[in-house]
Amino acid sequence: MLFALMSTFSLQAQEPATNEFTIDAKMLTRGELRVGGFDADNEDKERVAHFIMGQYRFNIGYKRSSWFELQLSPQMSCVWGQPAVNLGLAEAWASFRSKQGLFAKVGRQVLEYDNERILGYDDWTMTAPTHDVLKIGYEGHGHKVHALLAYNQDVTNVDVGGNYYSGGIQPYKSMQTLWYHYDTPKNIFGFSVIGMNIGMQNVNIKQDSRTDKKQPQTYYQQLFGTYLKLQPSIIQLEGEFYYQMGKEEHGIPIDAFMGAAKFTATVKDHYDIFAGYDYLSGDKQFFIPAEGTFGMIRHEVLRGFCPLFGSHHEFYGAMDFFYVDSYYSSFTPGLQNLYVGCSLNPYNTLNIRAAYHFFAIATDVMYKNKKLKKPLGHDIEFELSYTFADFIKIGGGYTFMYGTETMEILQRVSQKRTLHWGWVMLSITPTIFTAKFEDKKKAKK
Repeated sequence: MLFALMSTFSLQAQEPATNEFTIDAKMLTRGELRVGGFDADNEDKERVAHFIMGQYRFNIGYKRSSWFELQLSPQMSCVWGQPAVNLGLAEAWASFRSKQGLFAKVGRQVLEYDNERILGYDDWTMTAPTHDVLKIGYEGHGHKVHALLAYNQDVTNVDVGGNYYSGGIQPYKSMQTLWYHYDTPKNIFGFSVIGMNIGMQNVNIKQDSRTDKKQPQTYYQQLFGTYLKLQPSIIQLEGEFYYQMGKEEHGIPIDAFMGAAKFTATVKDHYDIFAGYDYLSGDKQFFIPAEGTFGMIRHEVLRGFCPLFGSHHEFYGAMDFFYVDSYYSSFTPGLQNLYVGCSLNPYNTLNIRAAYHFFAIATDVMYKNKKLKKPLGHDIEFELSYTFADFIKIGGGYTFMYGTETMEILQRVSQKRTLHWGWVMLSITPTIFTAKFEDKKKAKK
């Protein structure tokens, strides 16, 4: 495939071309107010936090006809008043594409697949995580095939422990992924299948008996799954299932899965309703020691599903209690998420969204020799956004959650189970400069 790509690109590079150069800017500024939450050690005090955070980026792009594209995106993100510690390149990639549909893209880039459950951009976090990866594949006639190859390293040294990766923009040492997608004509039905192999390194470096040198231990885990989407008319149905196996970074076997279904209907113009259910498997014999005591448990098999590198904020509630912050001992009791909601777009510039979530754990949890009840709580969310211009938008939201005793124990929150969270965000994304010019060199006859 690579040989075919390079041969095609070589021929296209000799043709006269239209060159396009652009500079875009992106500024996200969000203020948040949080009331309640992680305060088990100070139950007499109500935890209130309010802060402003921002993401500031330039996108510098170059495009040559339809076969070559280059982008550099320096970015800084921080909480207001904090030093610019998150300063670097959010994206830096080059893309080659042939007329036959073959392509290659190499460098630091965004990975967005299907509904972004497993691989997504997650721009809400402000850091907007990307991947250093080589992506090659084919797109055409309703078919898409992508192969992803990544290998991460901290430094280039080859001394003792030089092959150990302690974690950078992504936590994995290596990653290989194969993704296939097919859409029927008019996009009435589409489906995807994905297979991933991810290498994670242990912080404990083992001794190599043959060379008497210390080498890191790498364990590999695999994910396989499918995503289906059916949209015959005003109704849209989505379904997905993923299974995880292999070993996690400490060598413990993994046997986990998740399934989800979503229904969306357009009741009338500019008005949609939706409902869905997510089930993520959890660890059996999950154990939490009582306050002031220590407890140790080693699972023979990890059954808690991990959604890997997805856009978690889009799926498991706006407060991000699940799959962003870890549970005790990094084990998880899984999650059940039943939700319903609607979105209203009365004008092209105004969008309103409301949703309700009912959360519950997926497995049995023991606390003080008593099995906890599975419900975690109720979550009500409201969001509103207004577009002032093509590149200026302001939005805001409010979320209220009433947690159960189980939620209180698992998340180590205070006795006050009512949690409030509000936010306001300004998004400015103008195109600052654009220019087009033709090659002066004429094609040879």
